[in-house]
Amino acid sequence: MIKQLFKLQNFEKNFCFFAPFSLACFLILLSLAIPTIINSPADYQQGNAVKIMYVHVPAAWMALLIYTLIAVFNLSGFIWKNPFFYLIAKSIALIGCTFTFITLVTGSLWGKPIWGAWWVFDARLTSVLILFFLYLGYMILLDSFDDKSKGERIAAIISIVGFINVPIIKFSVEYWNSLHQPASIMRSGGIAIDPAMLKPLLLMFGVYFSYFVFLSLLRVRSEIFLKKSQSLSHKS
Repeated sequence: MIKQLFKLQNFEKNFCFFAPFSLACFLILLSLAIPTIINSPADYQQGNAVKIMYVHVPAAWMALLIYTLIAVFNLSGFIWKNPFFYLIAKSIALIGCTFTFITLVTGSLWGKPIWGAWWVFDARLTSVLILFFLYLGYMILLDSFDDKSKGERIAAIISIVGFINVPIIKFSVEYWNSLHQPASIMRSGGIAIDPAMLKPLLLMFGVYFSYFVFLSLLRVRSEIFLKKSQSLSHKS
């Protein structure tokens, strides 16, 4: 079943099913998330500034998830010699970069009233900034070579090596001194967040994820059409 999902010849059939399904999930989850966020309680220390969390934290999760997927797809391209994996990785890179940018911006907006500073070079913030540059570097490398397949391979190697930054981001607040608060959900001691805040947080992650799936399908489809048109122009 999974093997069939990643065959180029099956993409259009998969697109016709998953695109409307993911868009419907996005709209439903968004309609649930907005009133849940509005009605969520203020934090006893941060007040309503805590609601930036519902944009910031899921965006950070998506940034890490998408970079992980890029590394996995590129590694799979090396192992199974399937160029479709490289195409998927290329298609989702801009989406991941955008989520990382949202993470950095909302983190600054959240940090100013809480820490009194827009930015500090602590372990978590610096490693997320490095992630942003890894995304940019990956996308630049893809278009830096006349031989596109060579560019894909070199960019793929960089993305796989760069994956080491993902666990660094995750564990940075535990192993280095940081202004950033420690993990509240994915932690050894169990979830340490009020259920009234956890619900909108998970709903927003669902919103982001379903929108990511929808956008990814559109971008993969666009890349396929672009490759086909380039192939036809070369033949003519």
